[in-house]
Amino acid sequence: MRRVLKNPETIEGTVDSITYQNEENGFIVMVIDFGGDPITVTGELGNVGEGEQVKLFGEFSVHMKYGHQFYAVSCERKLPVGESAMFKYLSSGAIKGVGKKTAKLIVDNFGDKAFDILENHPEELAKVNGISKKKANDITEEFRRIYGIRELSLFLAEYDISPAMSASVWKLWGHFAKDMIVDNPFILCSGDIGLSFKNADKIASALGKEQDNLNRVCAGAEYILETAGFSGGHTALPSDIFYSECRRLLGVETEVIEKAVIKSEESKNVVIIKDRISLYKYYRAEMNIASYLKKATKSVKEFDFNALIEVEEAGKGIKYAELQKQAIGSALTTGITVLTGGPGTGKTTTLNAIISLYKQRGSKVMIAAPTGKAAKRISELTGFAAKTIHRLLEVSYDVGNKLSFVHDESNKLDCDVLVIDEMSMVDSELFTALLAALKDDCRLVLVGDSDQLPSVGAGNVLHDIISSGIVRVVTLNEIFRQARESGIVTNAHKIVHGEYPDLKASDFFFMQRLDAESCVETVLELLITRLPTSYSLSPIADIQVLSPVRKGPVGIENMNKRIQELINPESPMTTSIRSGIYTFRINDKVMQTVNNYDIVWTLGTENGTGIFNGEIGIIRSVSKEDDSVVIDFDGKLAEYTVDMLRDLELAYAITVHKSQGSEFNAVILPLLGGYDRLYCRNLLYTAVTRAKKLLVIVGSRNVVCKMVDNNLQTERFTLLEDFLLEN
Repeated sequence: MRRVLKNPETIEGTVDSITYQNEENGFIVMVIDFGGDPITVTGELGNVGEGEQVKLFGEFSVHMKYGHQFYAVSCERKLPVGESAMFKYLSSGAIKGVGKKTAKLIVDNFGDKAFDILENHPEELAKVNGISKKKANDITEEFRRIYGIRELSLFLAEYDISPAMSASVWKLWGHFAKDMIVDNPFILCSGDIGLSFKNADKIASALGKEQDNLNRVCAGAEYILETAGFSGGHTALPSDIFYSECRRLLGVETEVIEKAVIKSEESKNVVIIKDRISLYKYYRAEMNIASYLKKATKSVKEFDFNALIEVEEAGKGIKYAELQKQAIGSALTTGITVLTGGPGTGKTTTLNAIISLYKQRGSKVMIAAPTGKAAKRISELTGFAAKTIHRLLEVSYDVGNKLSFVHDESNKLDCDVLVIDEMSMVDSELFTALLAALKDDCRLVLVGDSDQLPSVGAGNVLHDIISSGIVRVVTLNEIFRQARESGIVTNAHKIVHGEYPDLKASDFFFMQRLDAESCVETVLELLITRLPTSYSLSPIADIQVLSPVRKGPVGIENMNKRIQELINPESPMTTSIRSGIYTFRINDKVMQTVNNYDIVWTLGTENGTGIFNGEIGIIRSVSKEDDSVVIDFDGKLAEYTVDMLRDLELAYAITVHKSQGSEFNAVILPLLGGYDRLYCRNLLYTAVTRAKKLLVIVGSRNVVCKMVDNNLQTERFTLLEDFLLEN
């Protein structure tokens, strides 16, 4: 995402020196001769060399540390003209194998024809005394590579493709890249490059490609399946829905789409399964999950575990309920157990017993959760250390710079028992990566609440495992005495059973507000004044506003701006930085919205990488000069540059979906109604169960009732349950 320019300008000059250059992303710091004045230039401009004539588009700024400089968003290059400029360029080290001595030989022998000789006539270069035939060929190849990248960058820049992406394209296809793109622009949609289908379609249209071009239809079909996974959580689509979506997007007949699907299937990009169509990556993930779980169900070691449980009860001063004993016994004797149940039913107590008994037997137990918040929460509840799944597997990158994990099928985790908490949040691809890293005899305990919202990523893993019936599932359903005293707990169970909640419980309040503005004003008053005053709660650390929606008066975008105006308003003393729809300031509460495995953080003397989707932090500093902010994520300090801010949003208010895996001392939930698929029972249940001590619903009583009545689960089309049930 390029910086939005405030005062765009154009400057021209000769590159005098290169201070810093990153070939991976094209970022460069250089000094140009601008009418006799040296100007420092920064930006993602690709491989610019000393001596080149450049025309730059960007803006001037003042860096606190480096002073006056020019930030360039684009660059037009011209080959150095004249013998002195050519010598400067060649002697700068821009071309591997050419130093000052060789540069002088080339310019002395060929004058202003030097570049033509380098590119097209290595045999002439080899005639120069001191340059061997091999060296001449190497120099020519390097020269062609450098200018090939530049030619490609200029070509792709016409379609607003960054130098960094151009460098990736060149790395994949080299000299053939431009011809390949002209022939099929949709190769840019590959995972290695990641250009969106819509942008590739614009390039194709500009190049005169027909609507029914098979490459276009293949890419469009795969885009629809990718979008279905990303936005709807589907790992497959029924054929009728798939073909309807393809016709709508691509404007072509069904016969053309069918040909494209066959071609994509031959390329192992998609798979046709009966009446469903799936991306190959989802098909493979769910097939692998099913294969592993089927084997795990056959791993049974029967023994009398009741004596162990009695000893545990005596040691802990606890009397386990019958279902808790069944869950403990199942976890000790079977390869895989699913433990479910709503709040207050003793899941944590049961889990503690399972972990304790396994540790007493000398087993190595690991605990993982899908998010940092969920891992921290289960650690606090059980007293046993937990990690996110990503940290457990250890994120790495393969030779192609693709994301991978250190622990996989060839480097298994040293683990006898793995407990996964908040299993409803785990998607198909992450789960299959985790299973690949487990030893064949590793025991699995999956803990979750299938009545909550499904994972953000594609798949419906916990739901499909339970529905298949092939795995031992223990559902705790008895609310223990202490939990029965909580209106939050009892109302959560009412909601999940289709009963209307008691809106006058001691920790569960309802405030009727039927118009948007009074609803918003009440939420603000509760957050800023009433709850902090009455309950000694911090508006930042203790209270969280949740909303089913992003848009509209009670949507998180509007609520965040309104809350920020009151909690952290703009002032002459406050430094701000803008990105997208939000302005960020010191002390703002923010959330990371996508997984970013590359962000470097420090925690005391510990260093690490990775800030993940849903992590909430506080901005500790803002630098206008560096266009950067430092954010504190529960003690982890991470620096964000301006281009990274696009993955942040204010978090005074967050969606219910984003709150999964977290608990807050107090939750304020505005409900005024909207899209039925959002305003449903499992969303209300999920929101209620995020509150530990206090919940206040503000809005319409009718909407609350309608949400309870609306048990239309968000349908996800997946393959896992079918695979689990196959012989």
